[in-house]
Amino acid sequence: MLTVSEIPQCREVVVEAQRAGNRVGLVPTMGALHAGHLSLVEQARRDCRMVAVSIFVNPTQFGPQEDFAAYPRPIEADLAACRAAGVDLVFAPPAETMYPAGHVTTVRVERLTNRLCGAHRPGHFDGVATVVAKLFQILPADSAYFGEKDYQQLVVIRRMATDLDLPIRVVGCPTVREPDGLARSSRNVYLSASQRQQALCLSRALFTAVEEVAHGQRDGALLIERMRKLIEAAGAGRIDYIDIVDPETLEPMAVVDRAARACLAVWIGKCRLIDNVALAPPASGR
Repeated sequence: MLTVSEIPQCREVVVEAQRAGNRVGLVPTMGALHAGHLSLVEQARRDCRMVAVSIFVNPTQFGPQEDFAAYPRPIEADLAACRAAGVDLVFAPPAETMYPAGHVTTVRVERLTNRLCGAHRPGHFDGVATVVAKLFQILPADSAYFGEKDYQQLVVIRRMATDLDLPIRVVGCPTVREPDGLARSSRNVYLSASQRQQALCLSRALFTAVEEVAHGQRDGALLIERMRKLIEAAGAGRIDYIDIVDPETLEPMAVVDRAARACLAVWIGKCRLIDNVALAPPASGR
């Protein structure tokens, strides 16, 4: 496994692999790797001959009151996990490499970033879109892999790649969950034992919505209220949002009469957790 921190060397390794006829898969991460990240690596390995992982805690996607300084950075453990997973290339740059003095360009994806997490984290998706656009240029892979747990991020990046004609396939991969249903997240390490149990209310609420839609419930407001009551009953902290949206436009859906996405963000202690699930009403007449 090759680990590099400089842009020219990183780009050249990817281009040389492609010149040799190899497909390259990219898994962008902020480190603190867990089974969710490694599932993306596994999918990239199935699709591509060469797999690259970027590890960079991106300062531009953190707000002034968010956890940038405290965000976990276990780089040696991350490199060991990449090596064990068969990663070929790791790009782990310092902040000054990604954002040198004089950097003034930002990538903004309109409309898709106005709601859900975007409404509660101003500027967050500008930072995400900017760093991912840079990574797509630094590591010009054939495919890039993102988890569906960060569903709004996935939709934003797909739109950005389409709108900017970036020659890379953006692949969404299923959320990886603990056996009890909690979505894997680097921020789970912040949870105490009791908060960890409280956090299960997120997935319970979402899967309750899945069951109710499967049994014929179509009223979006009733589904949202049902999820809200389950979360409040668990004694969780502040609810940032609970919403049911179109999977592509992220616009609210009052009636779940076609494929939809239930999305939520909830504070458990000082930890903000997000999760989502697909809602699929049965075909008419069933």
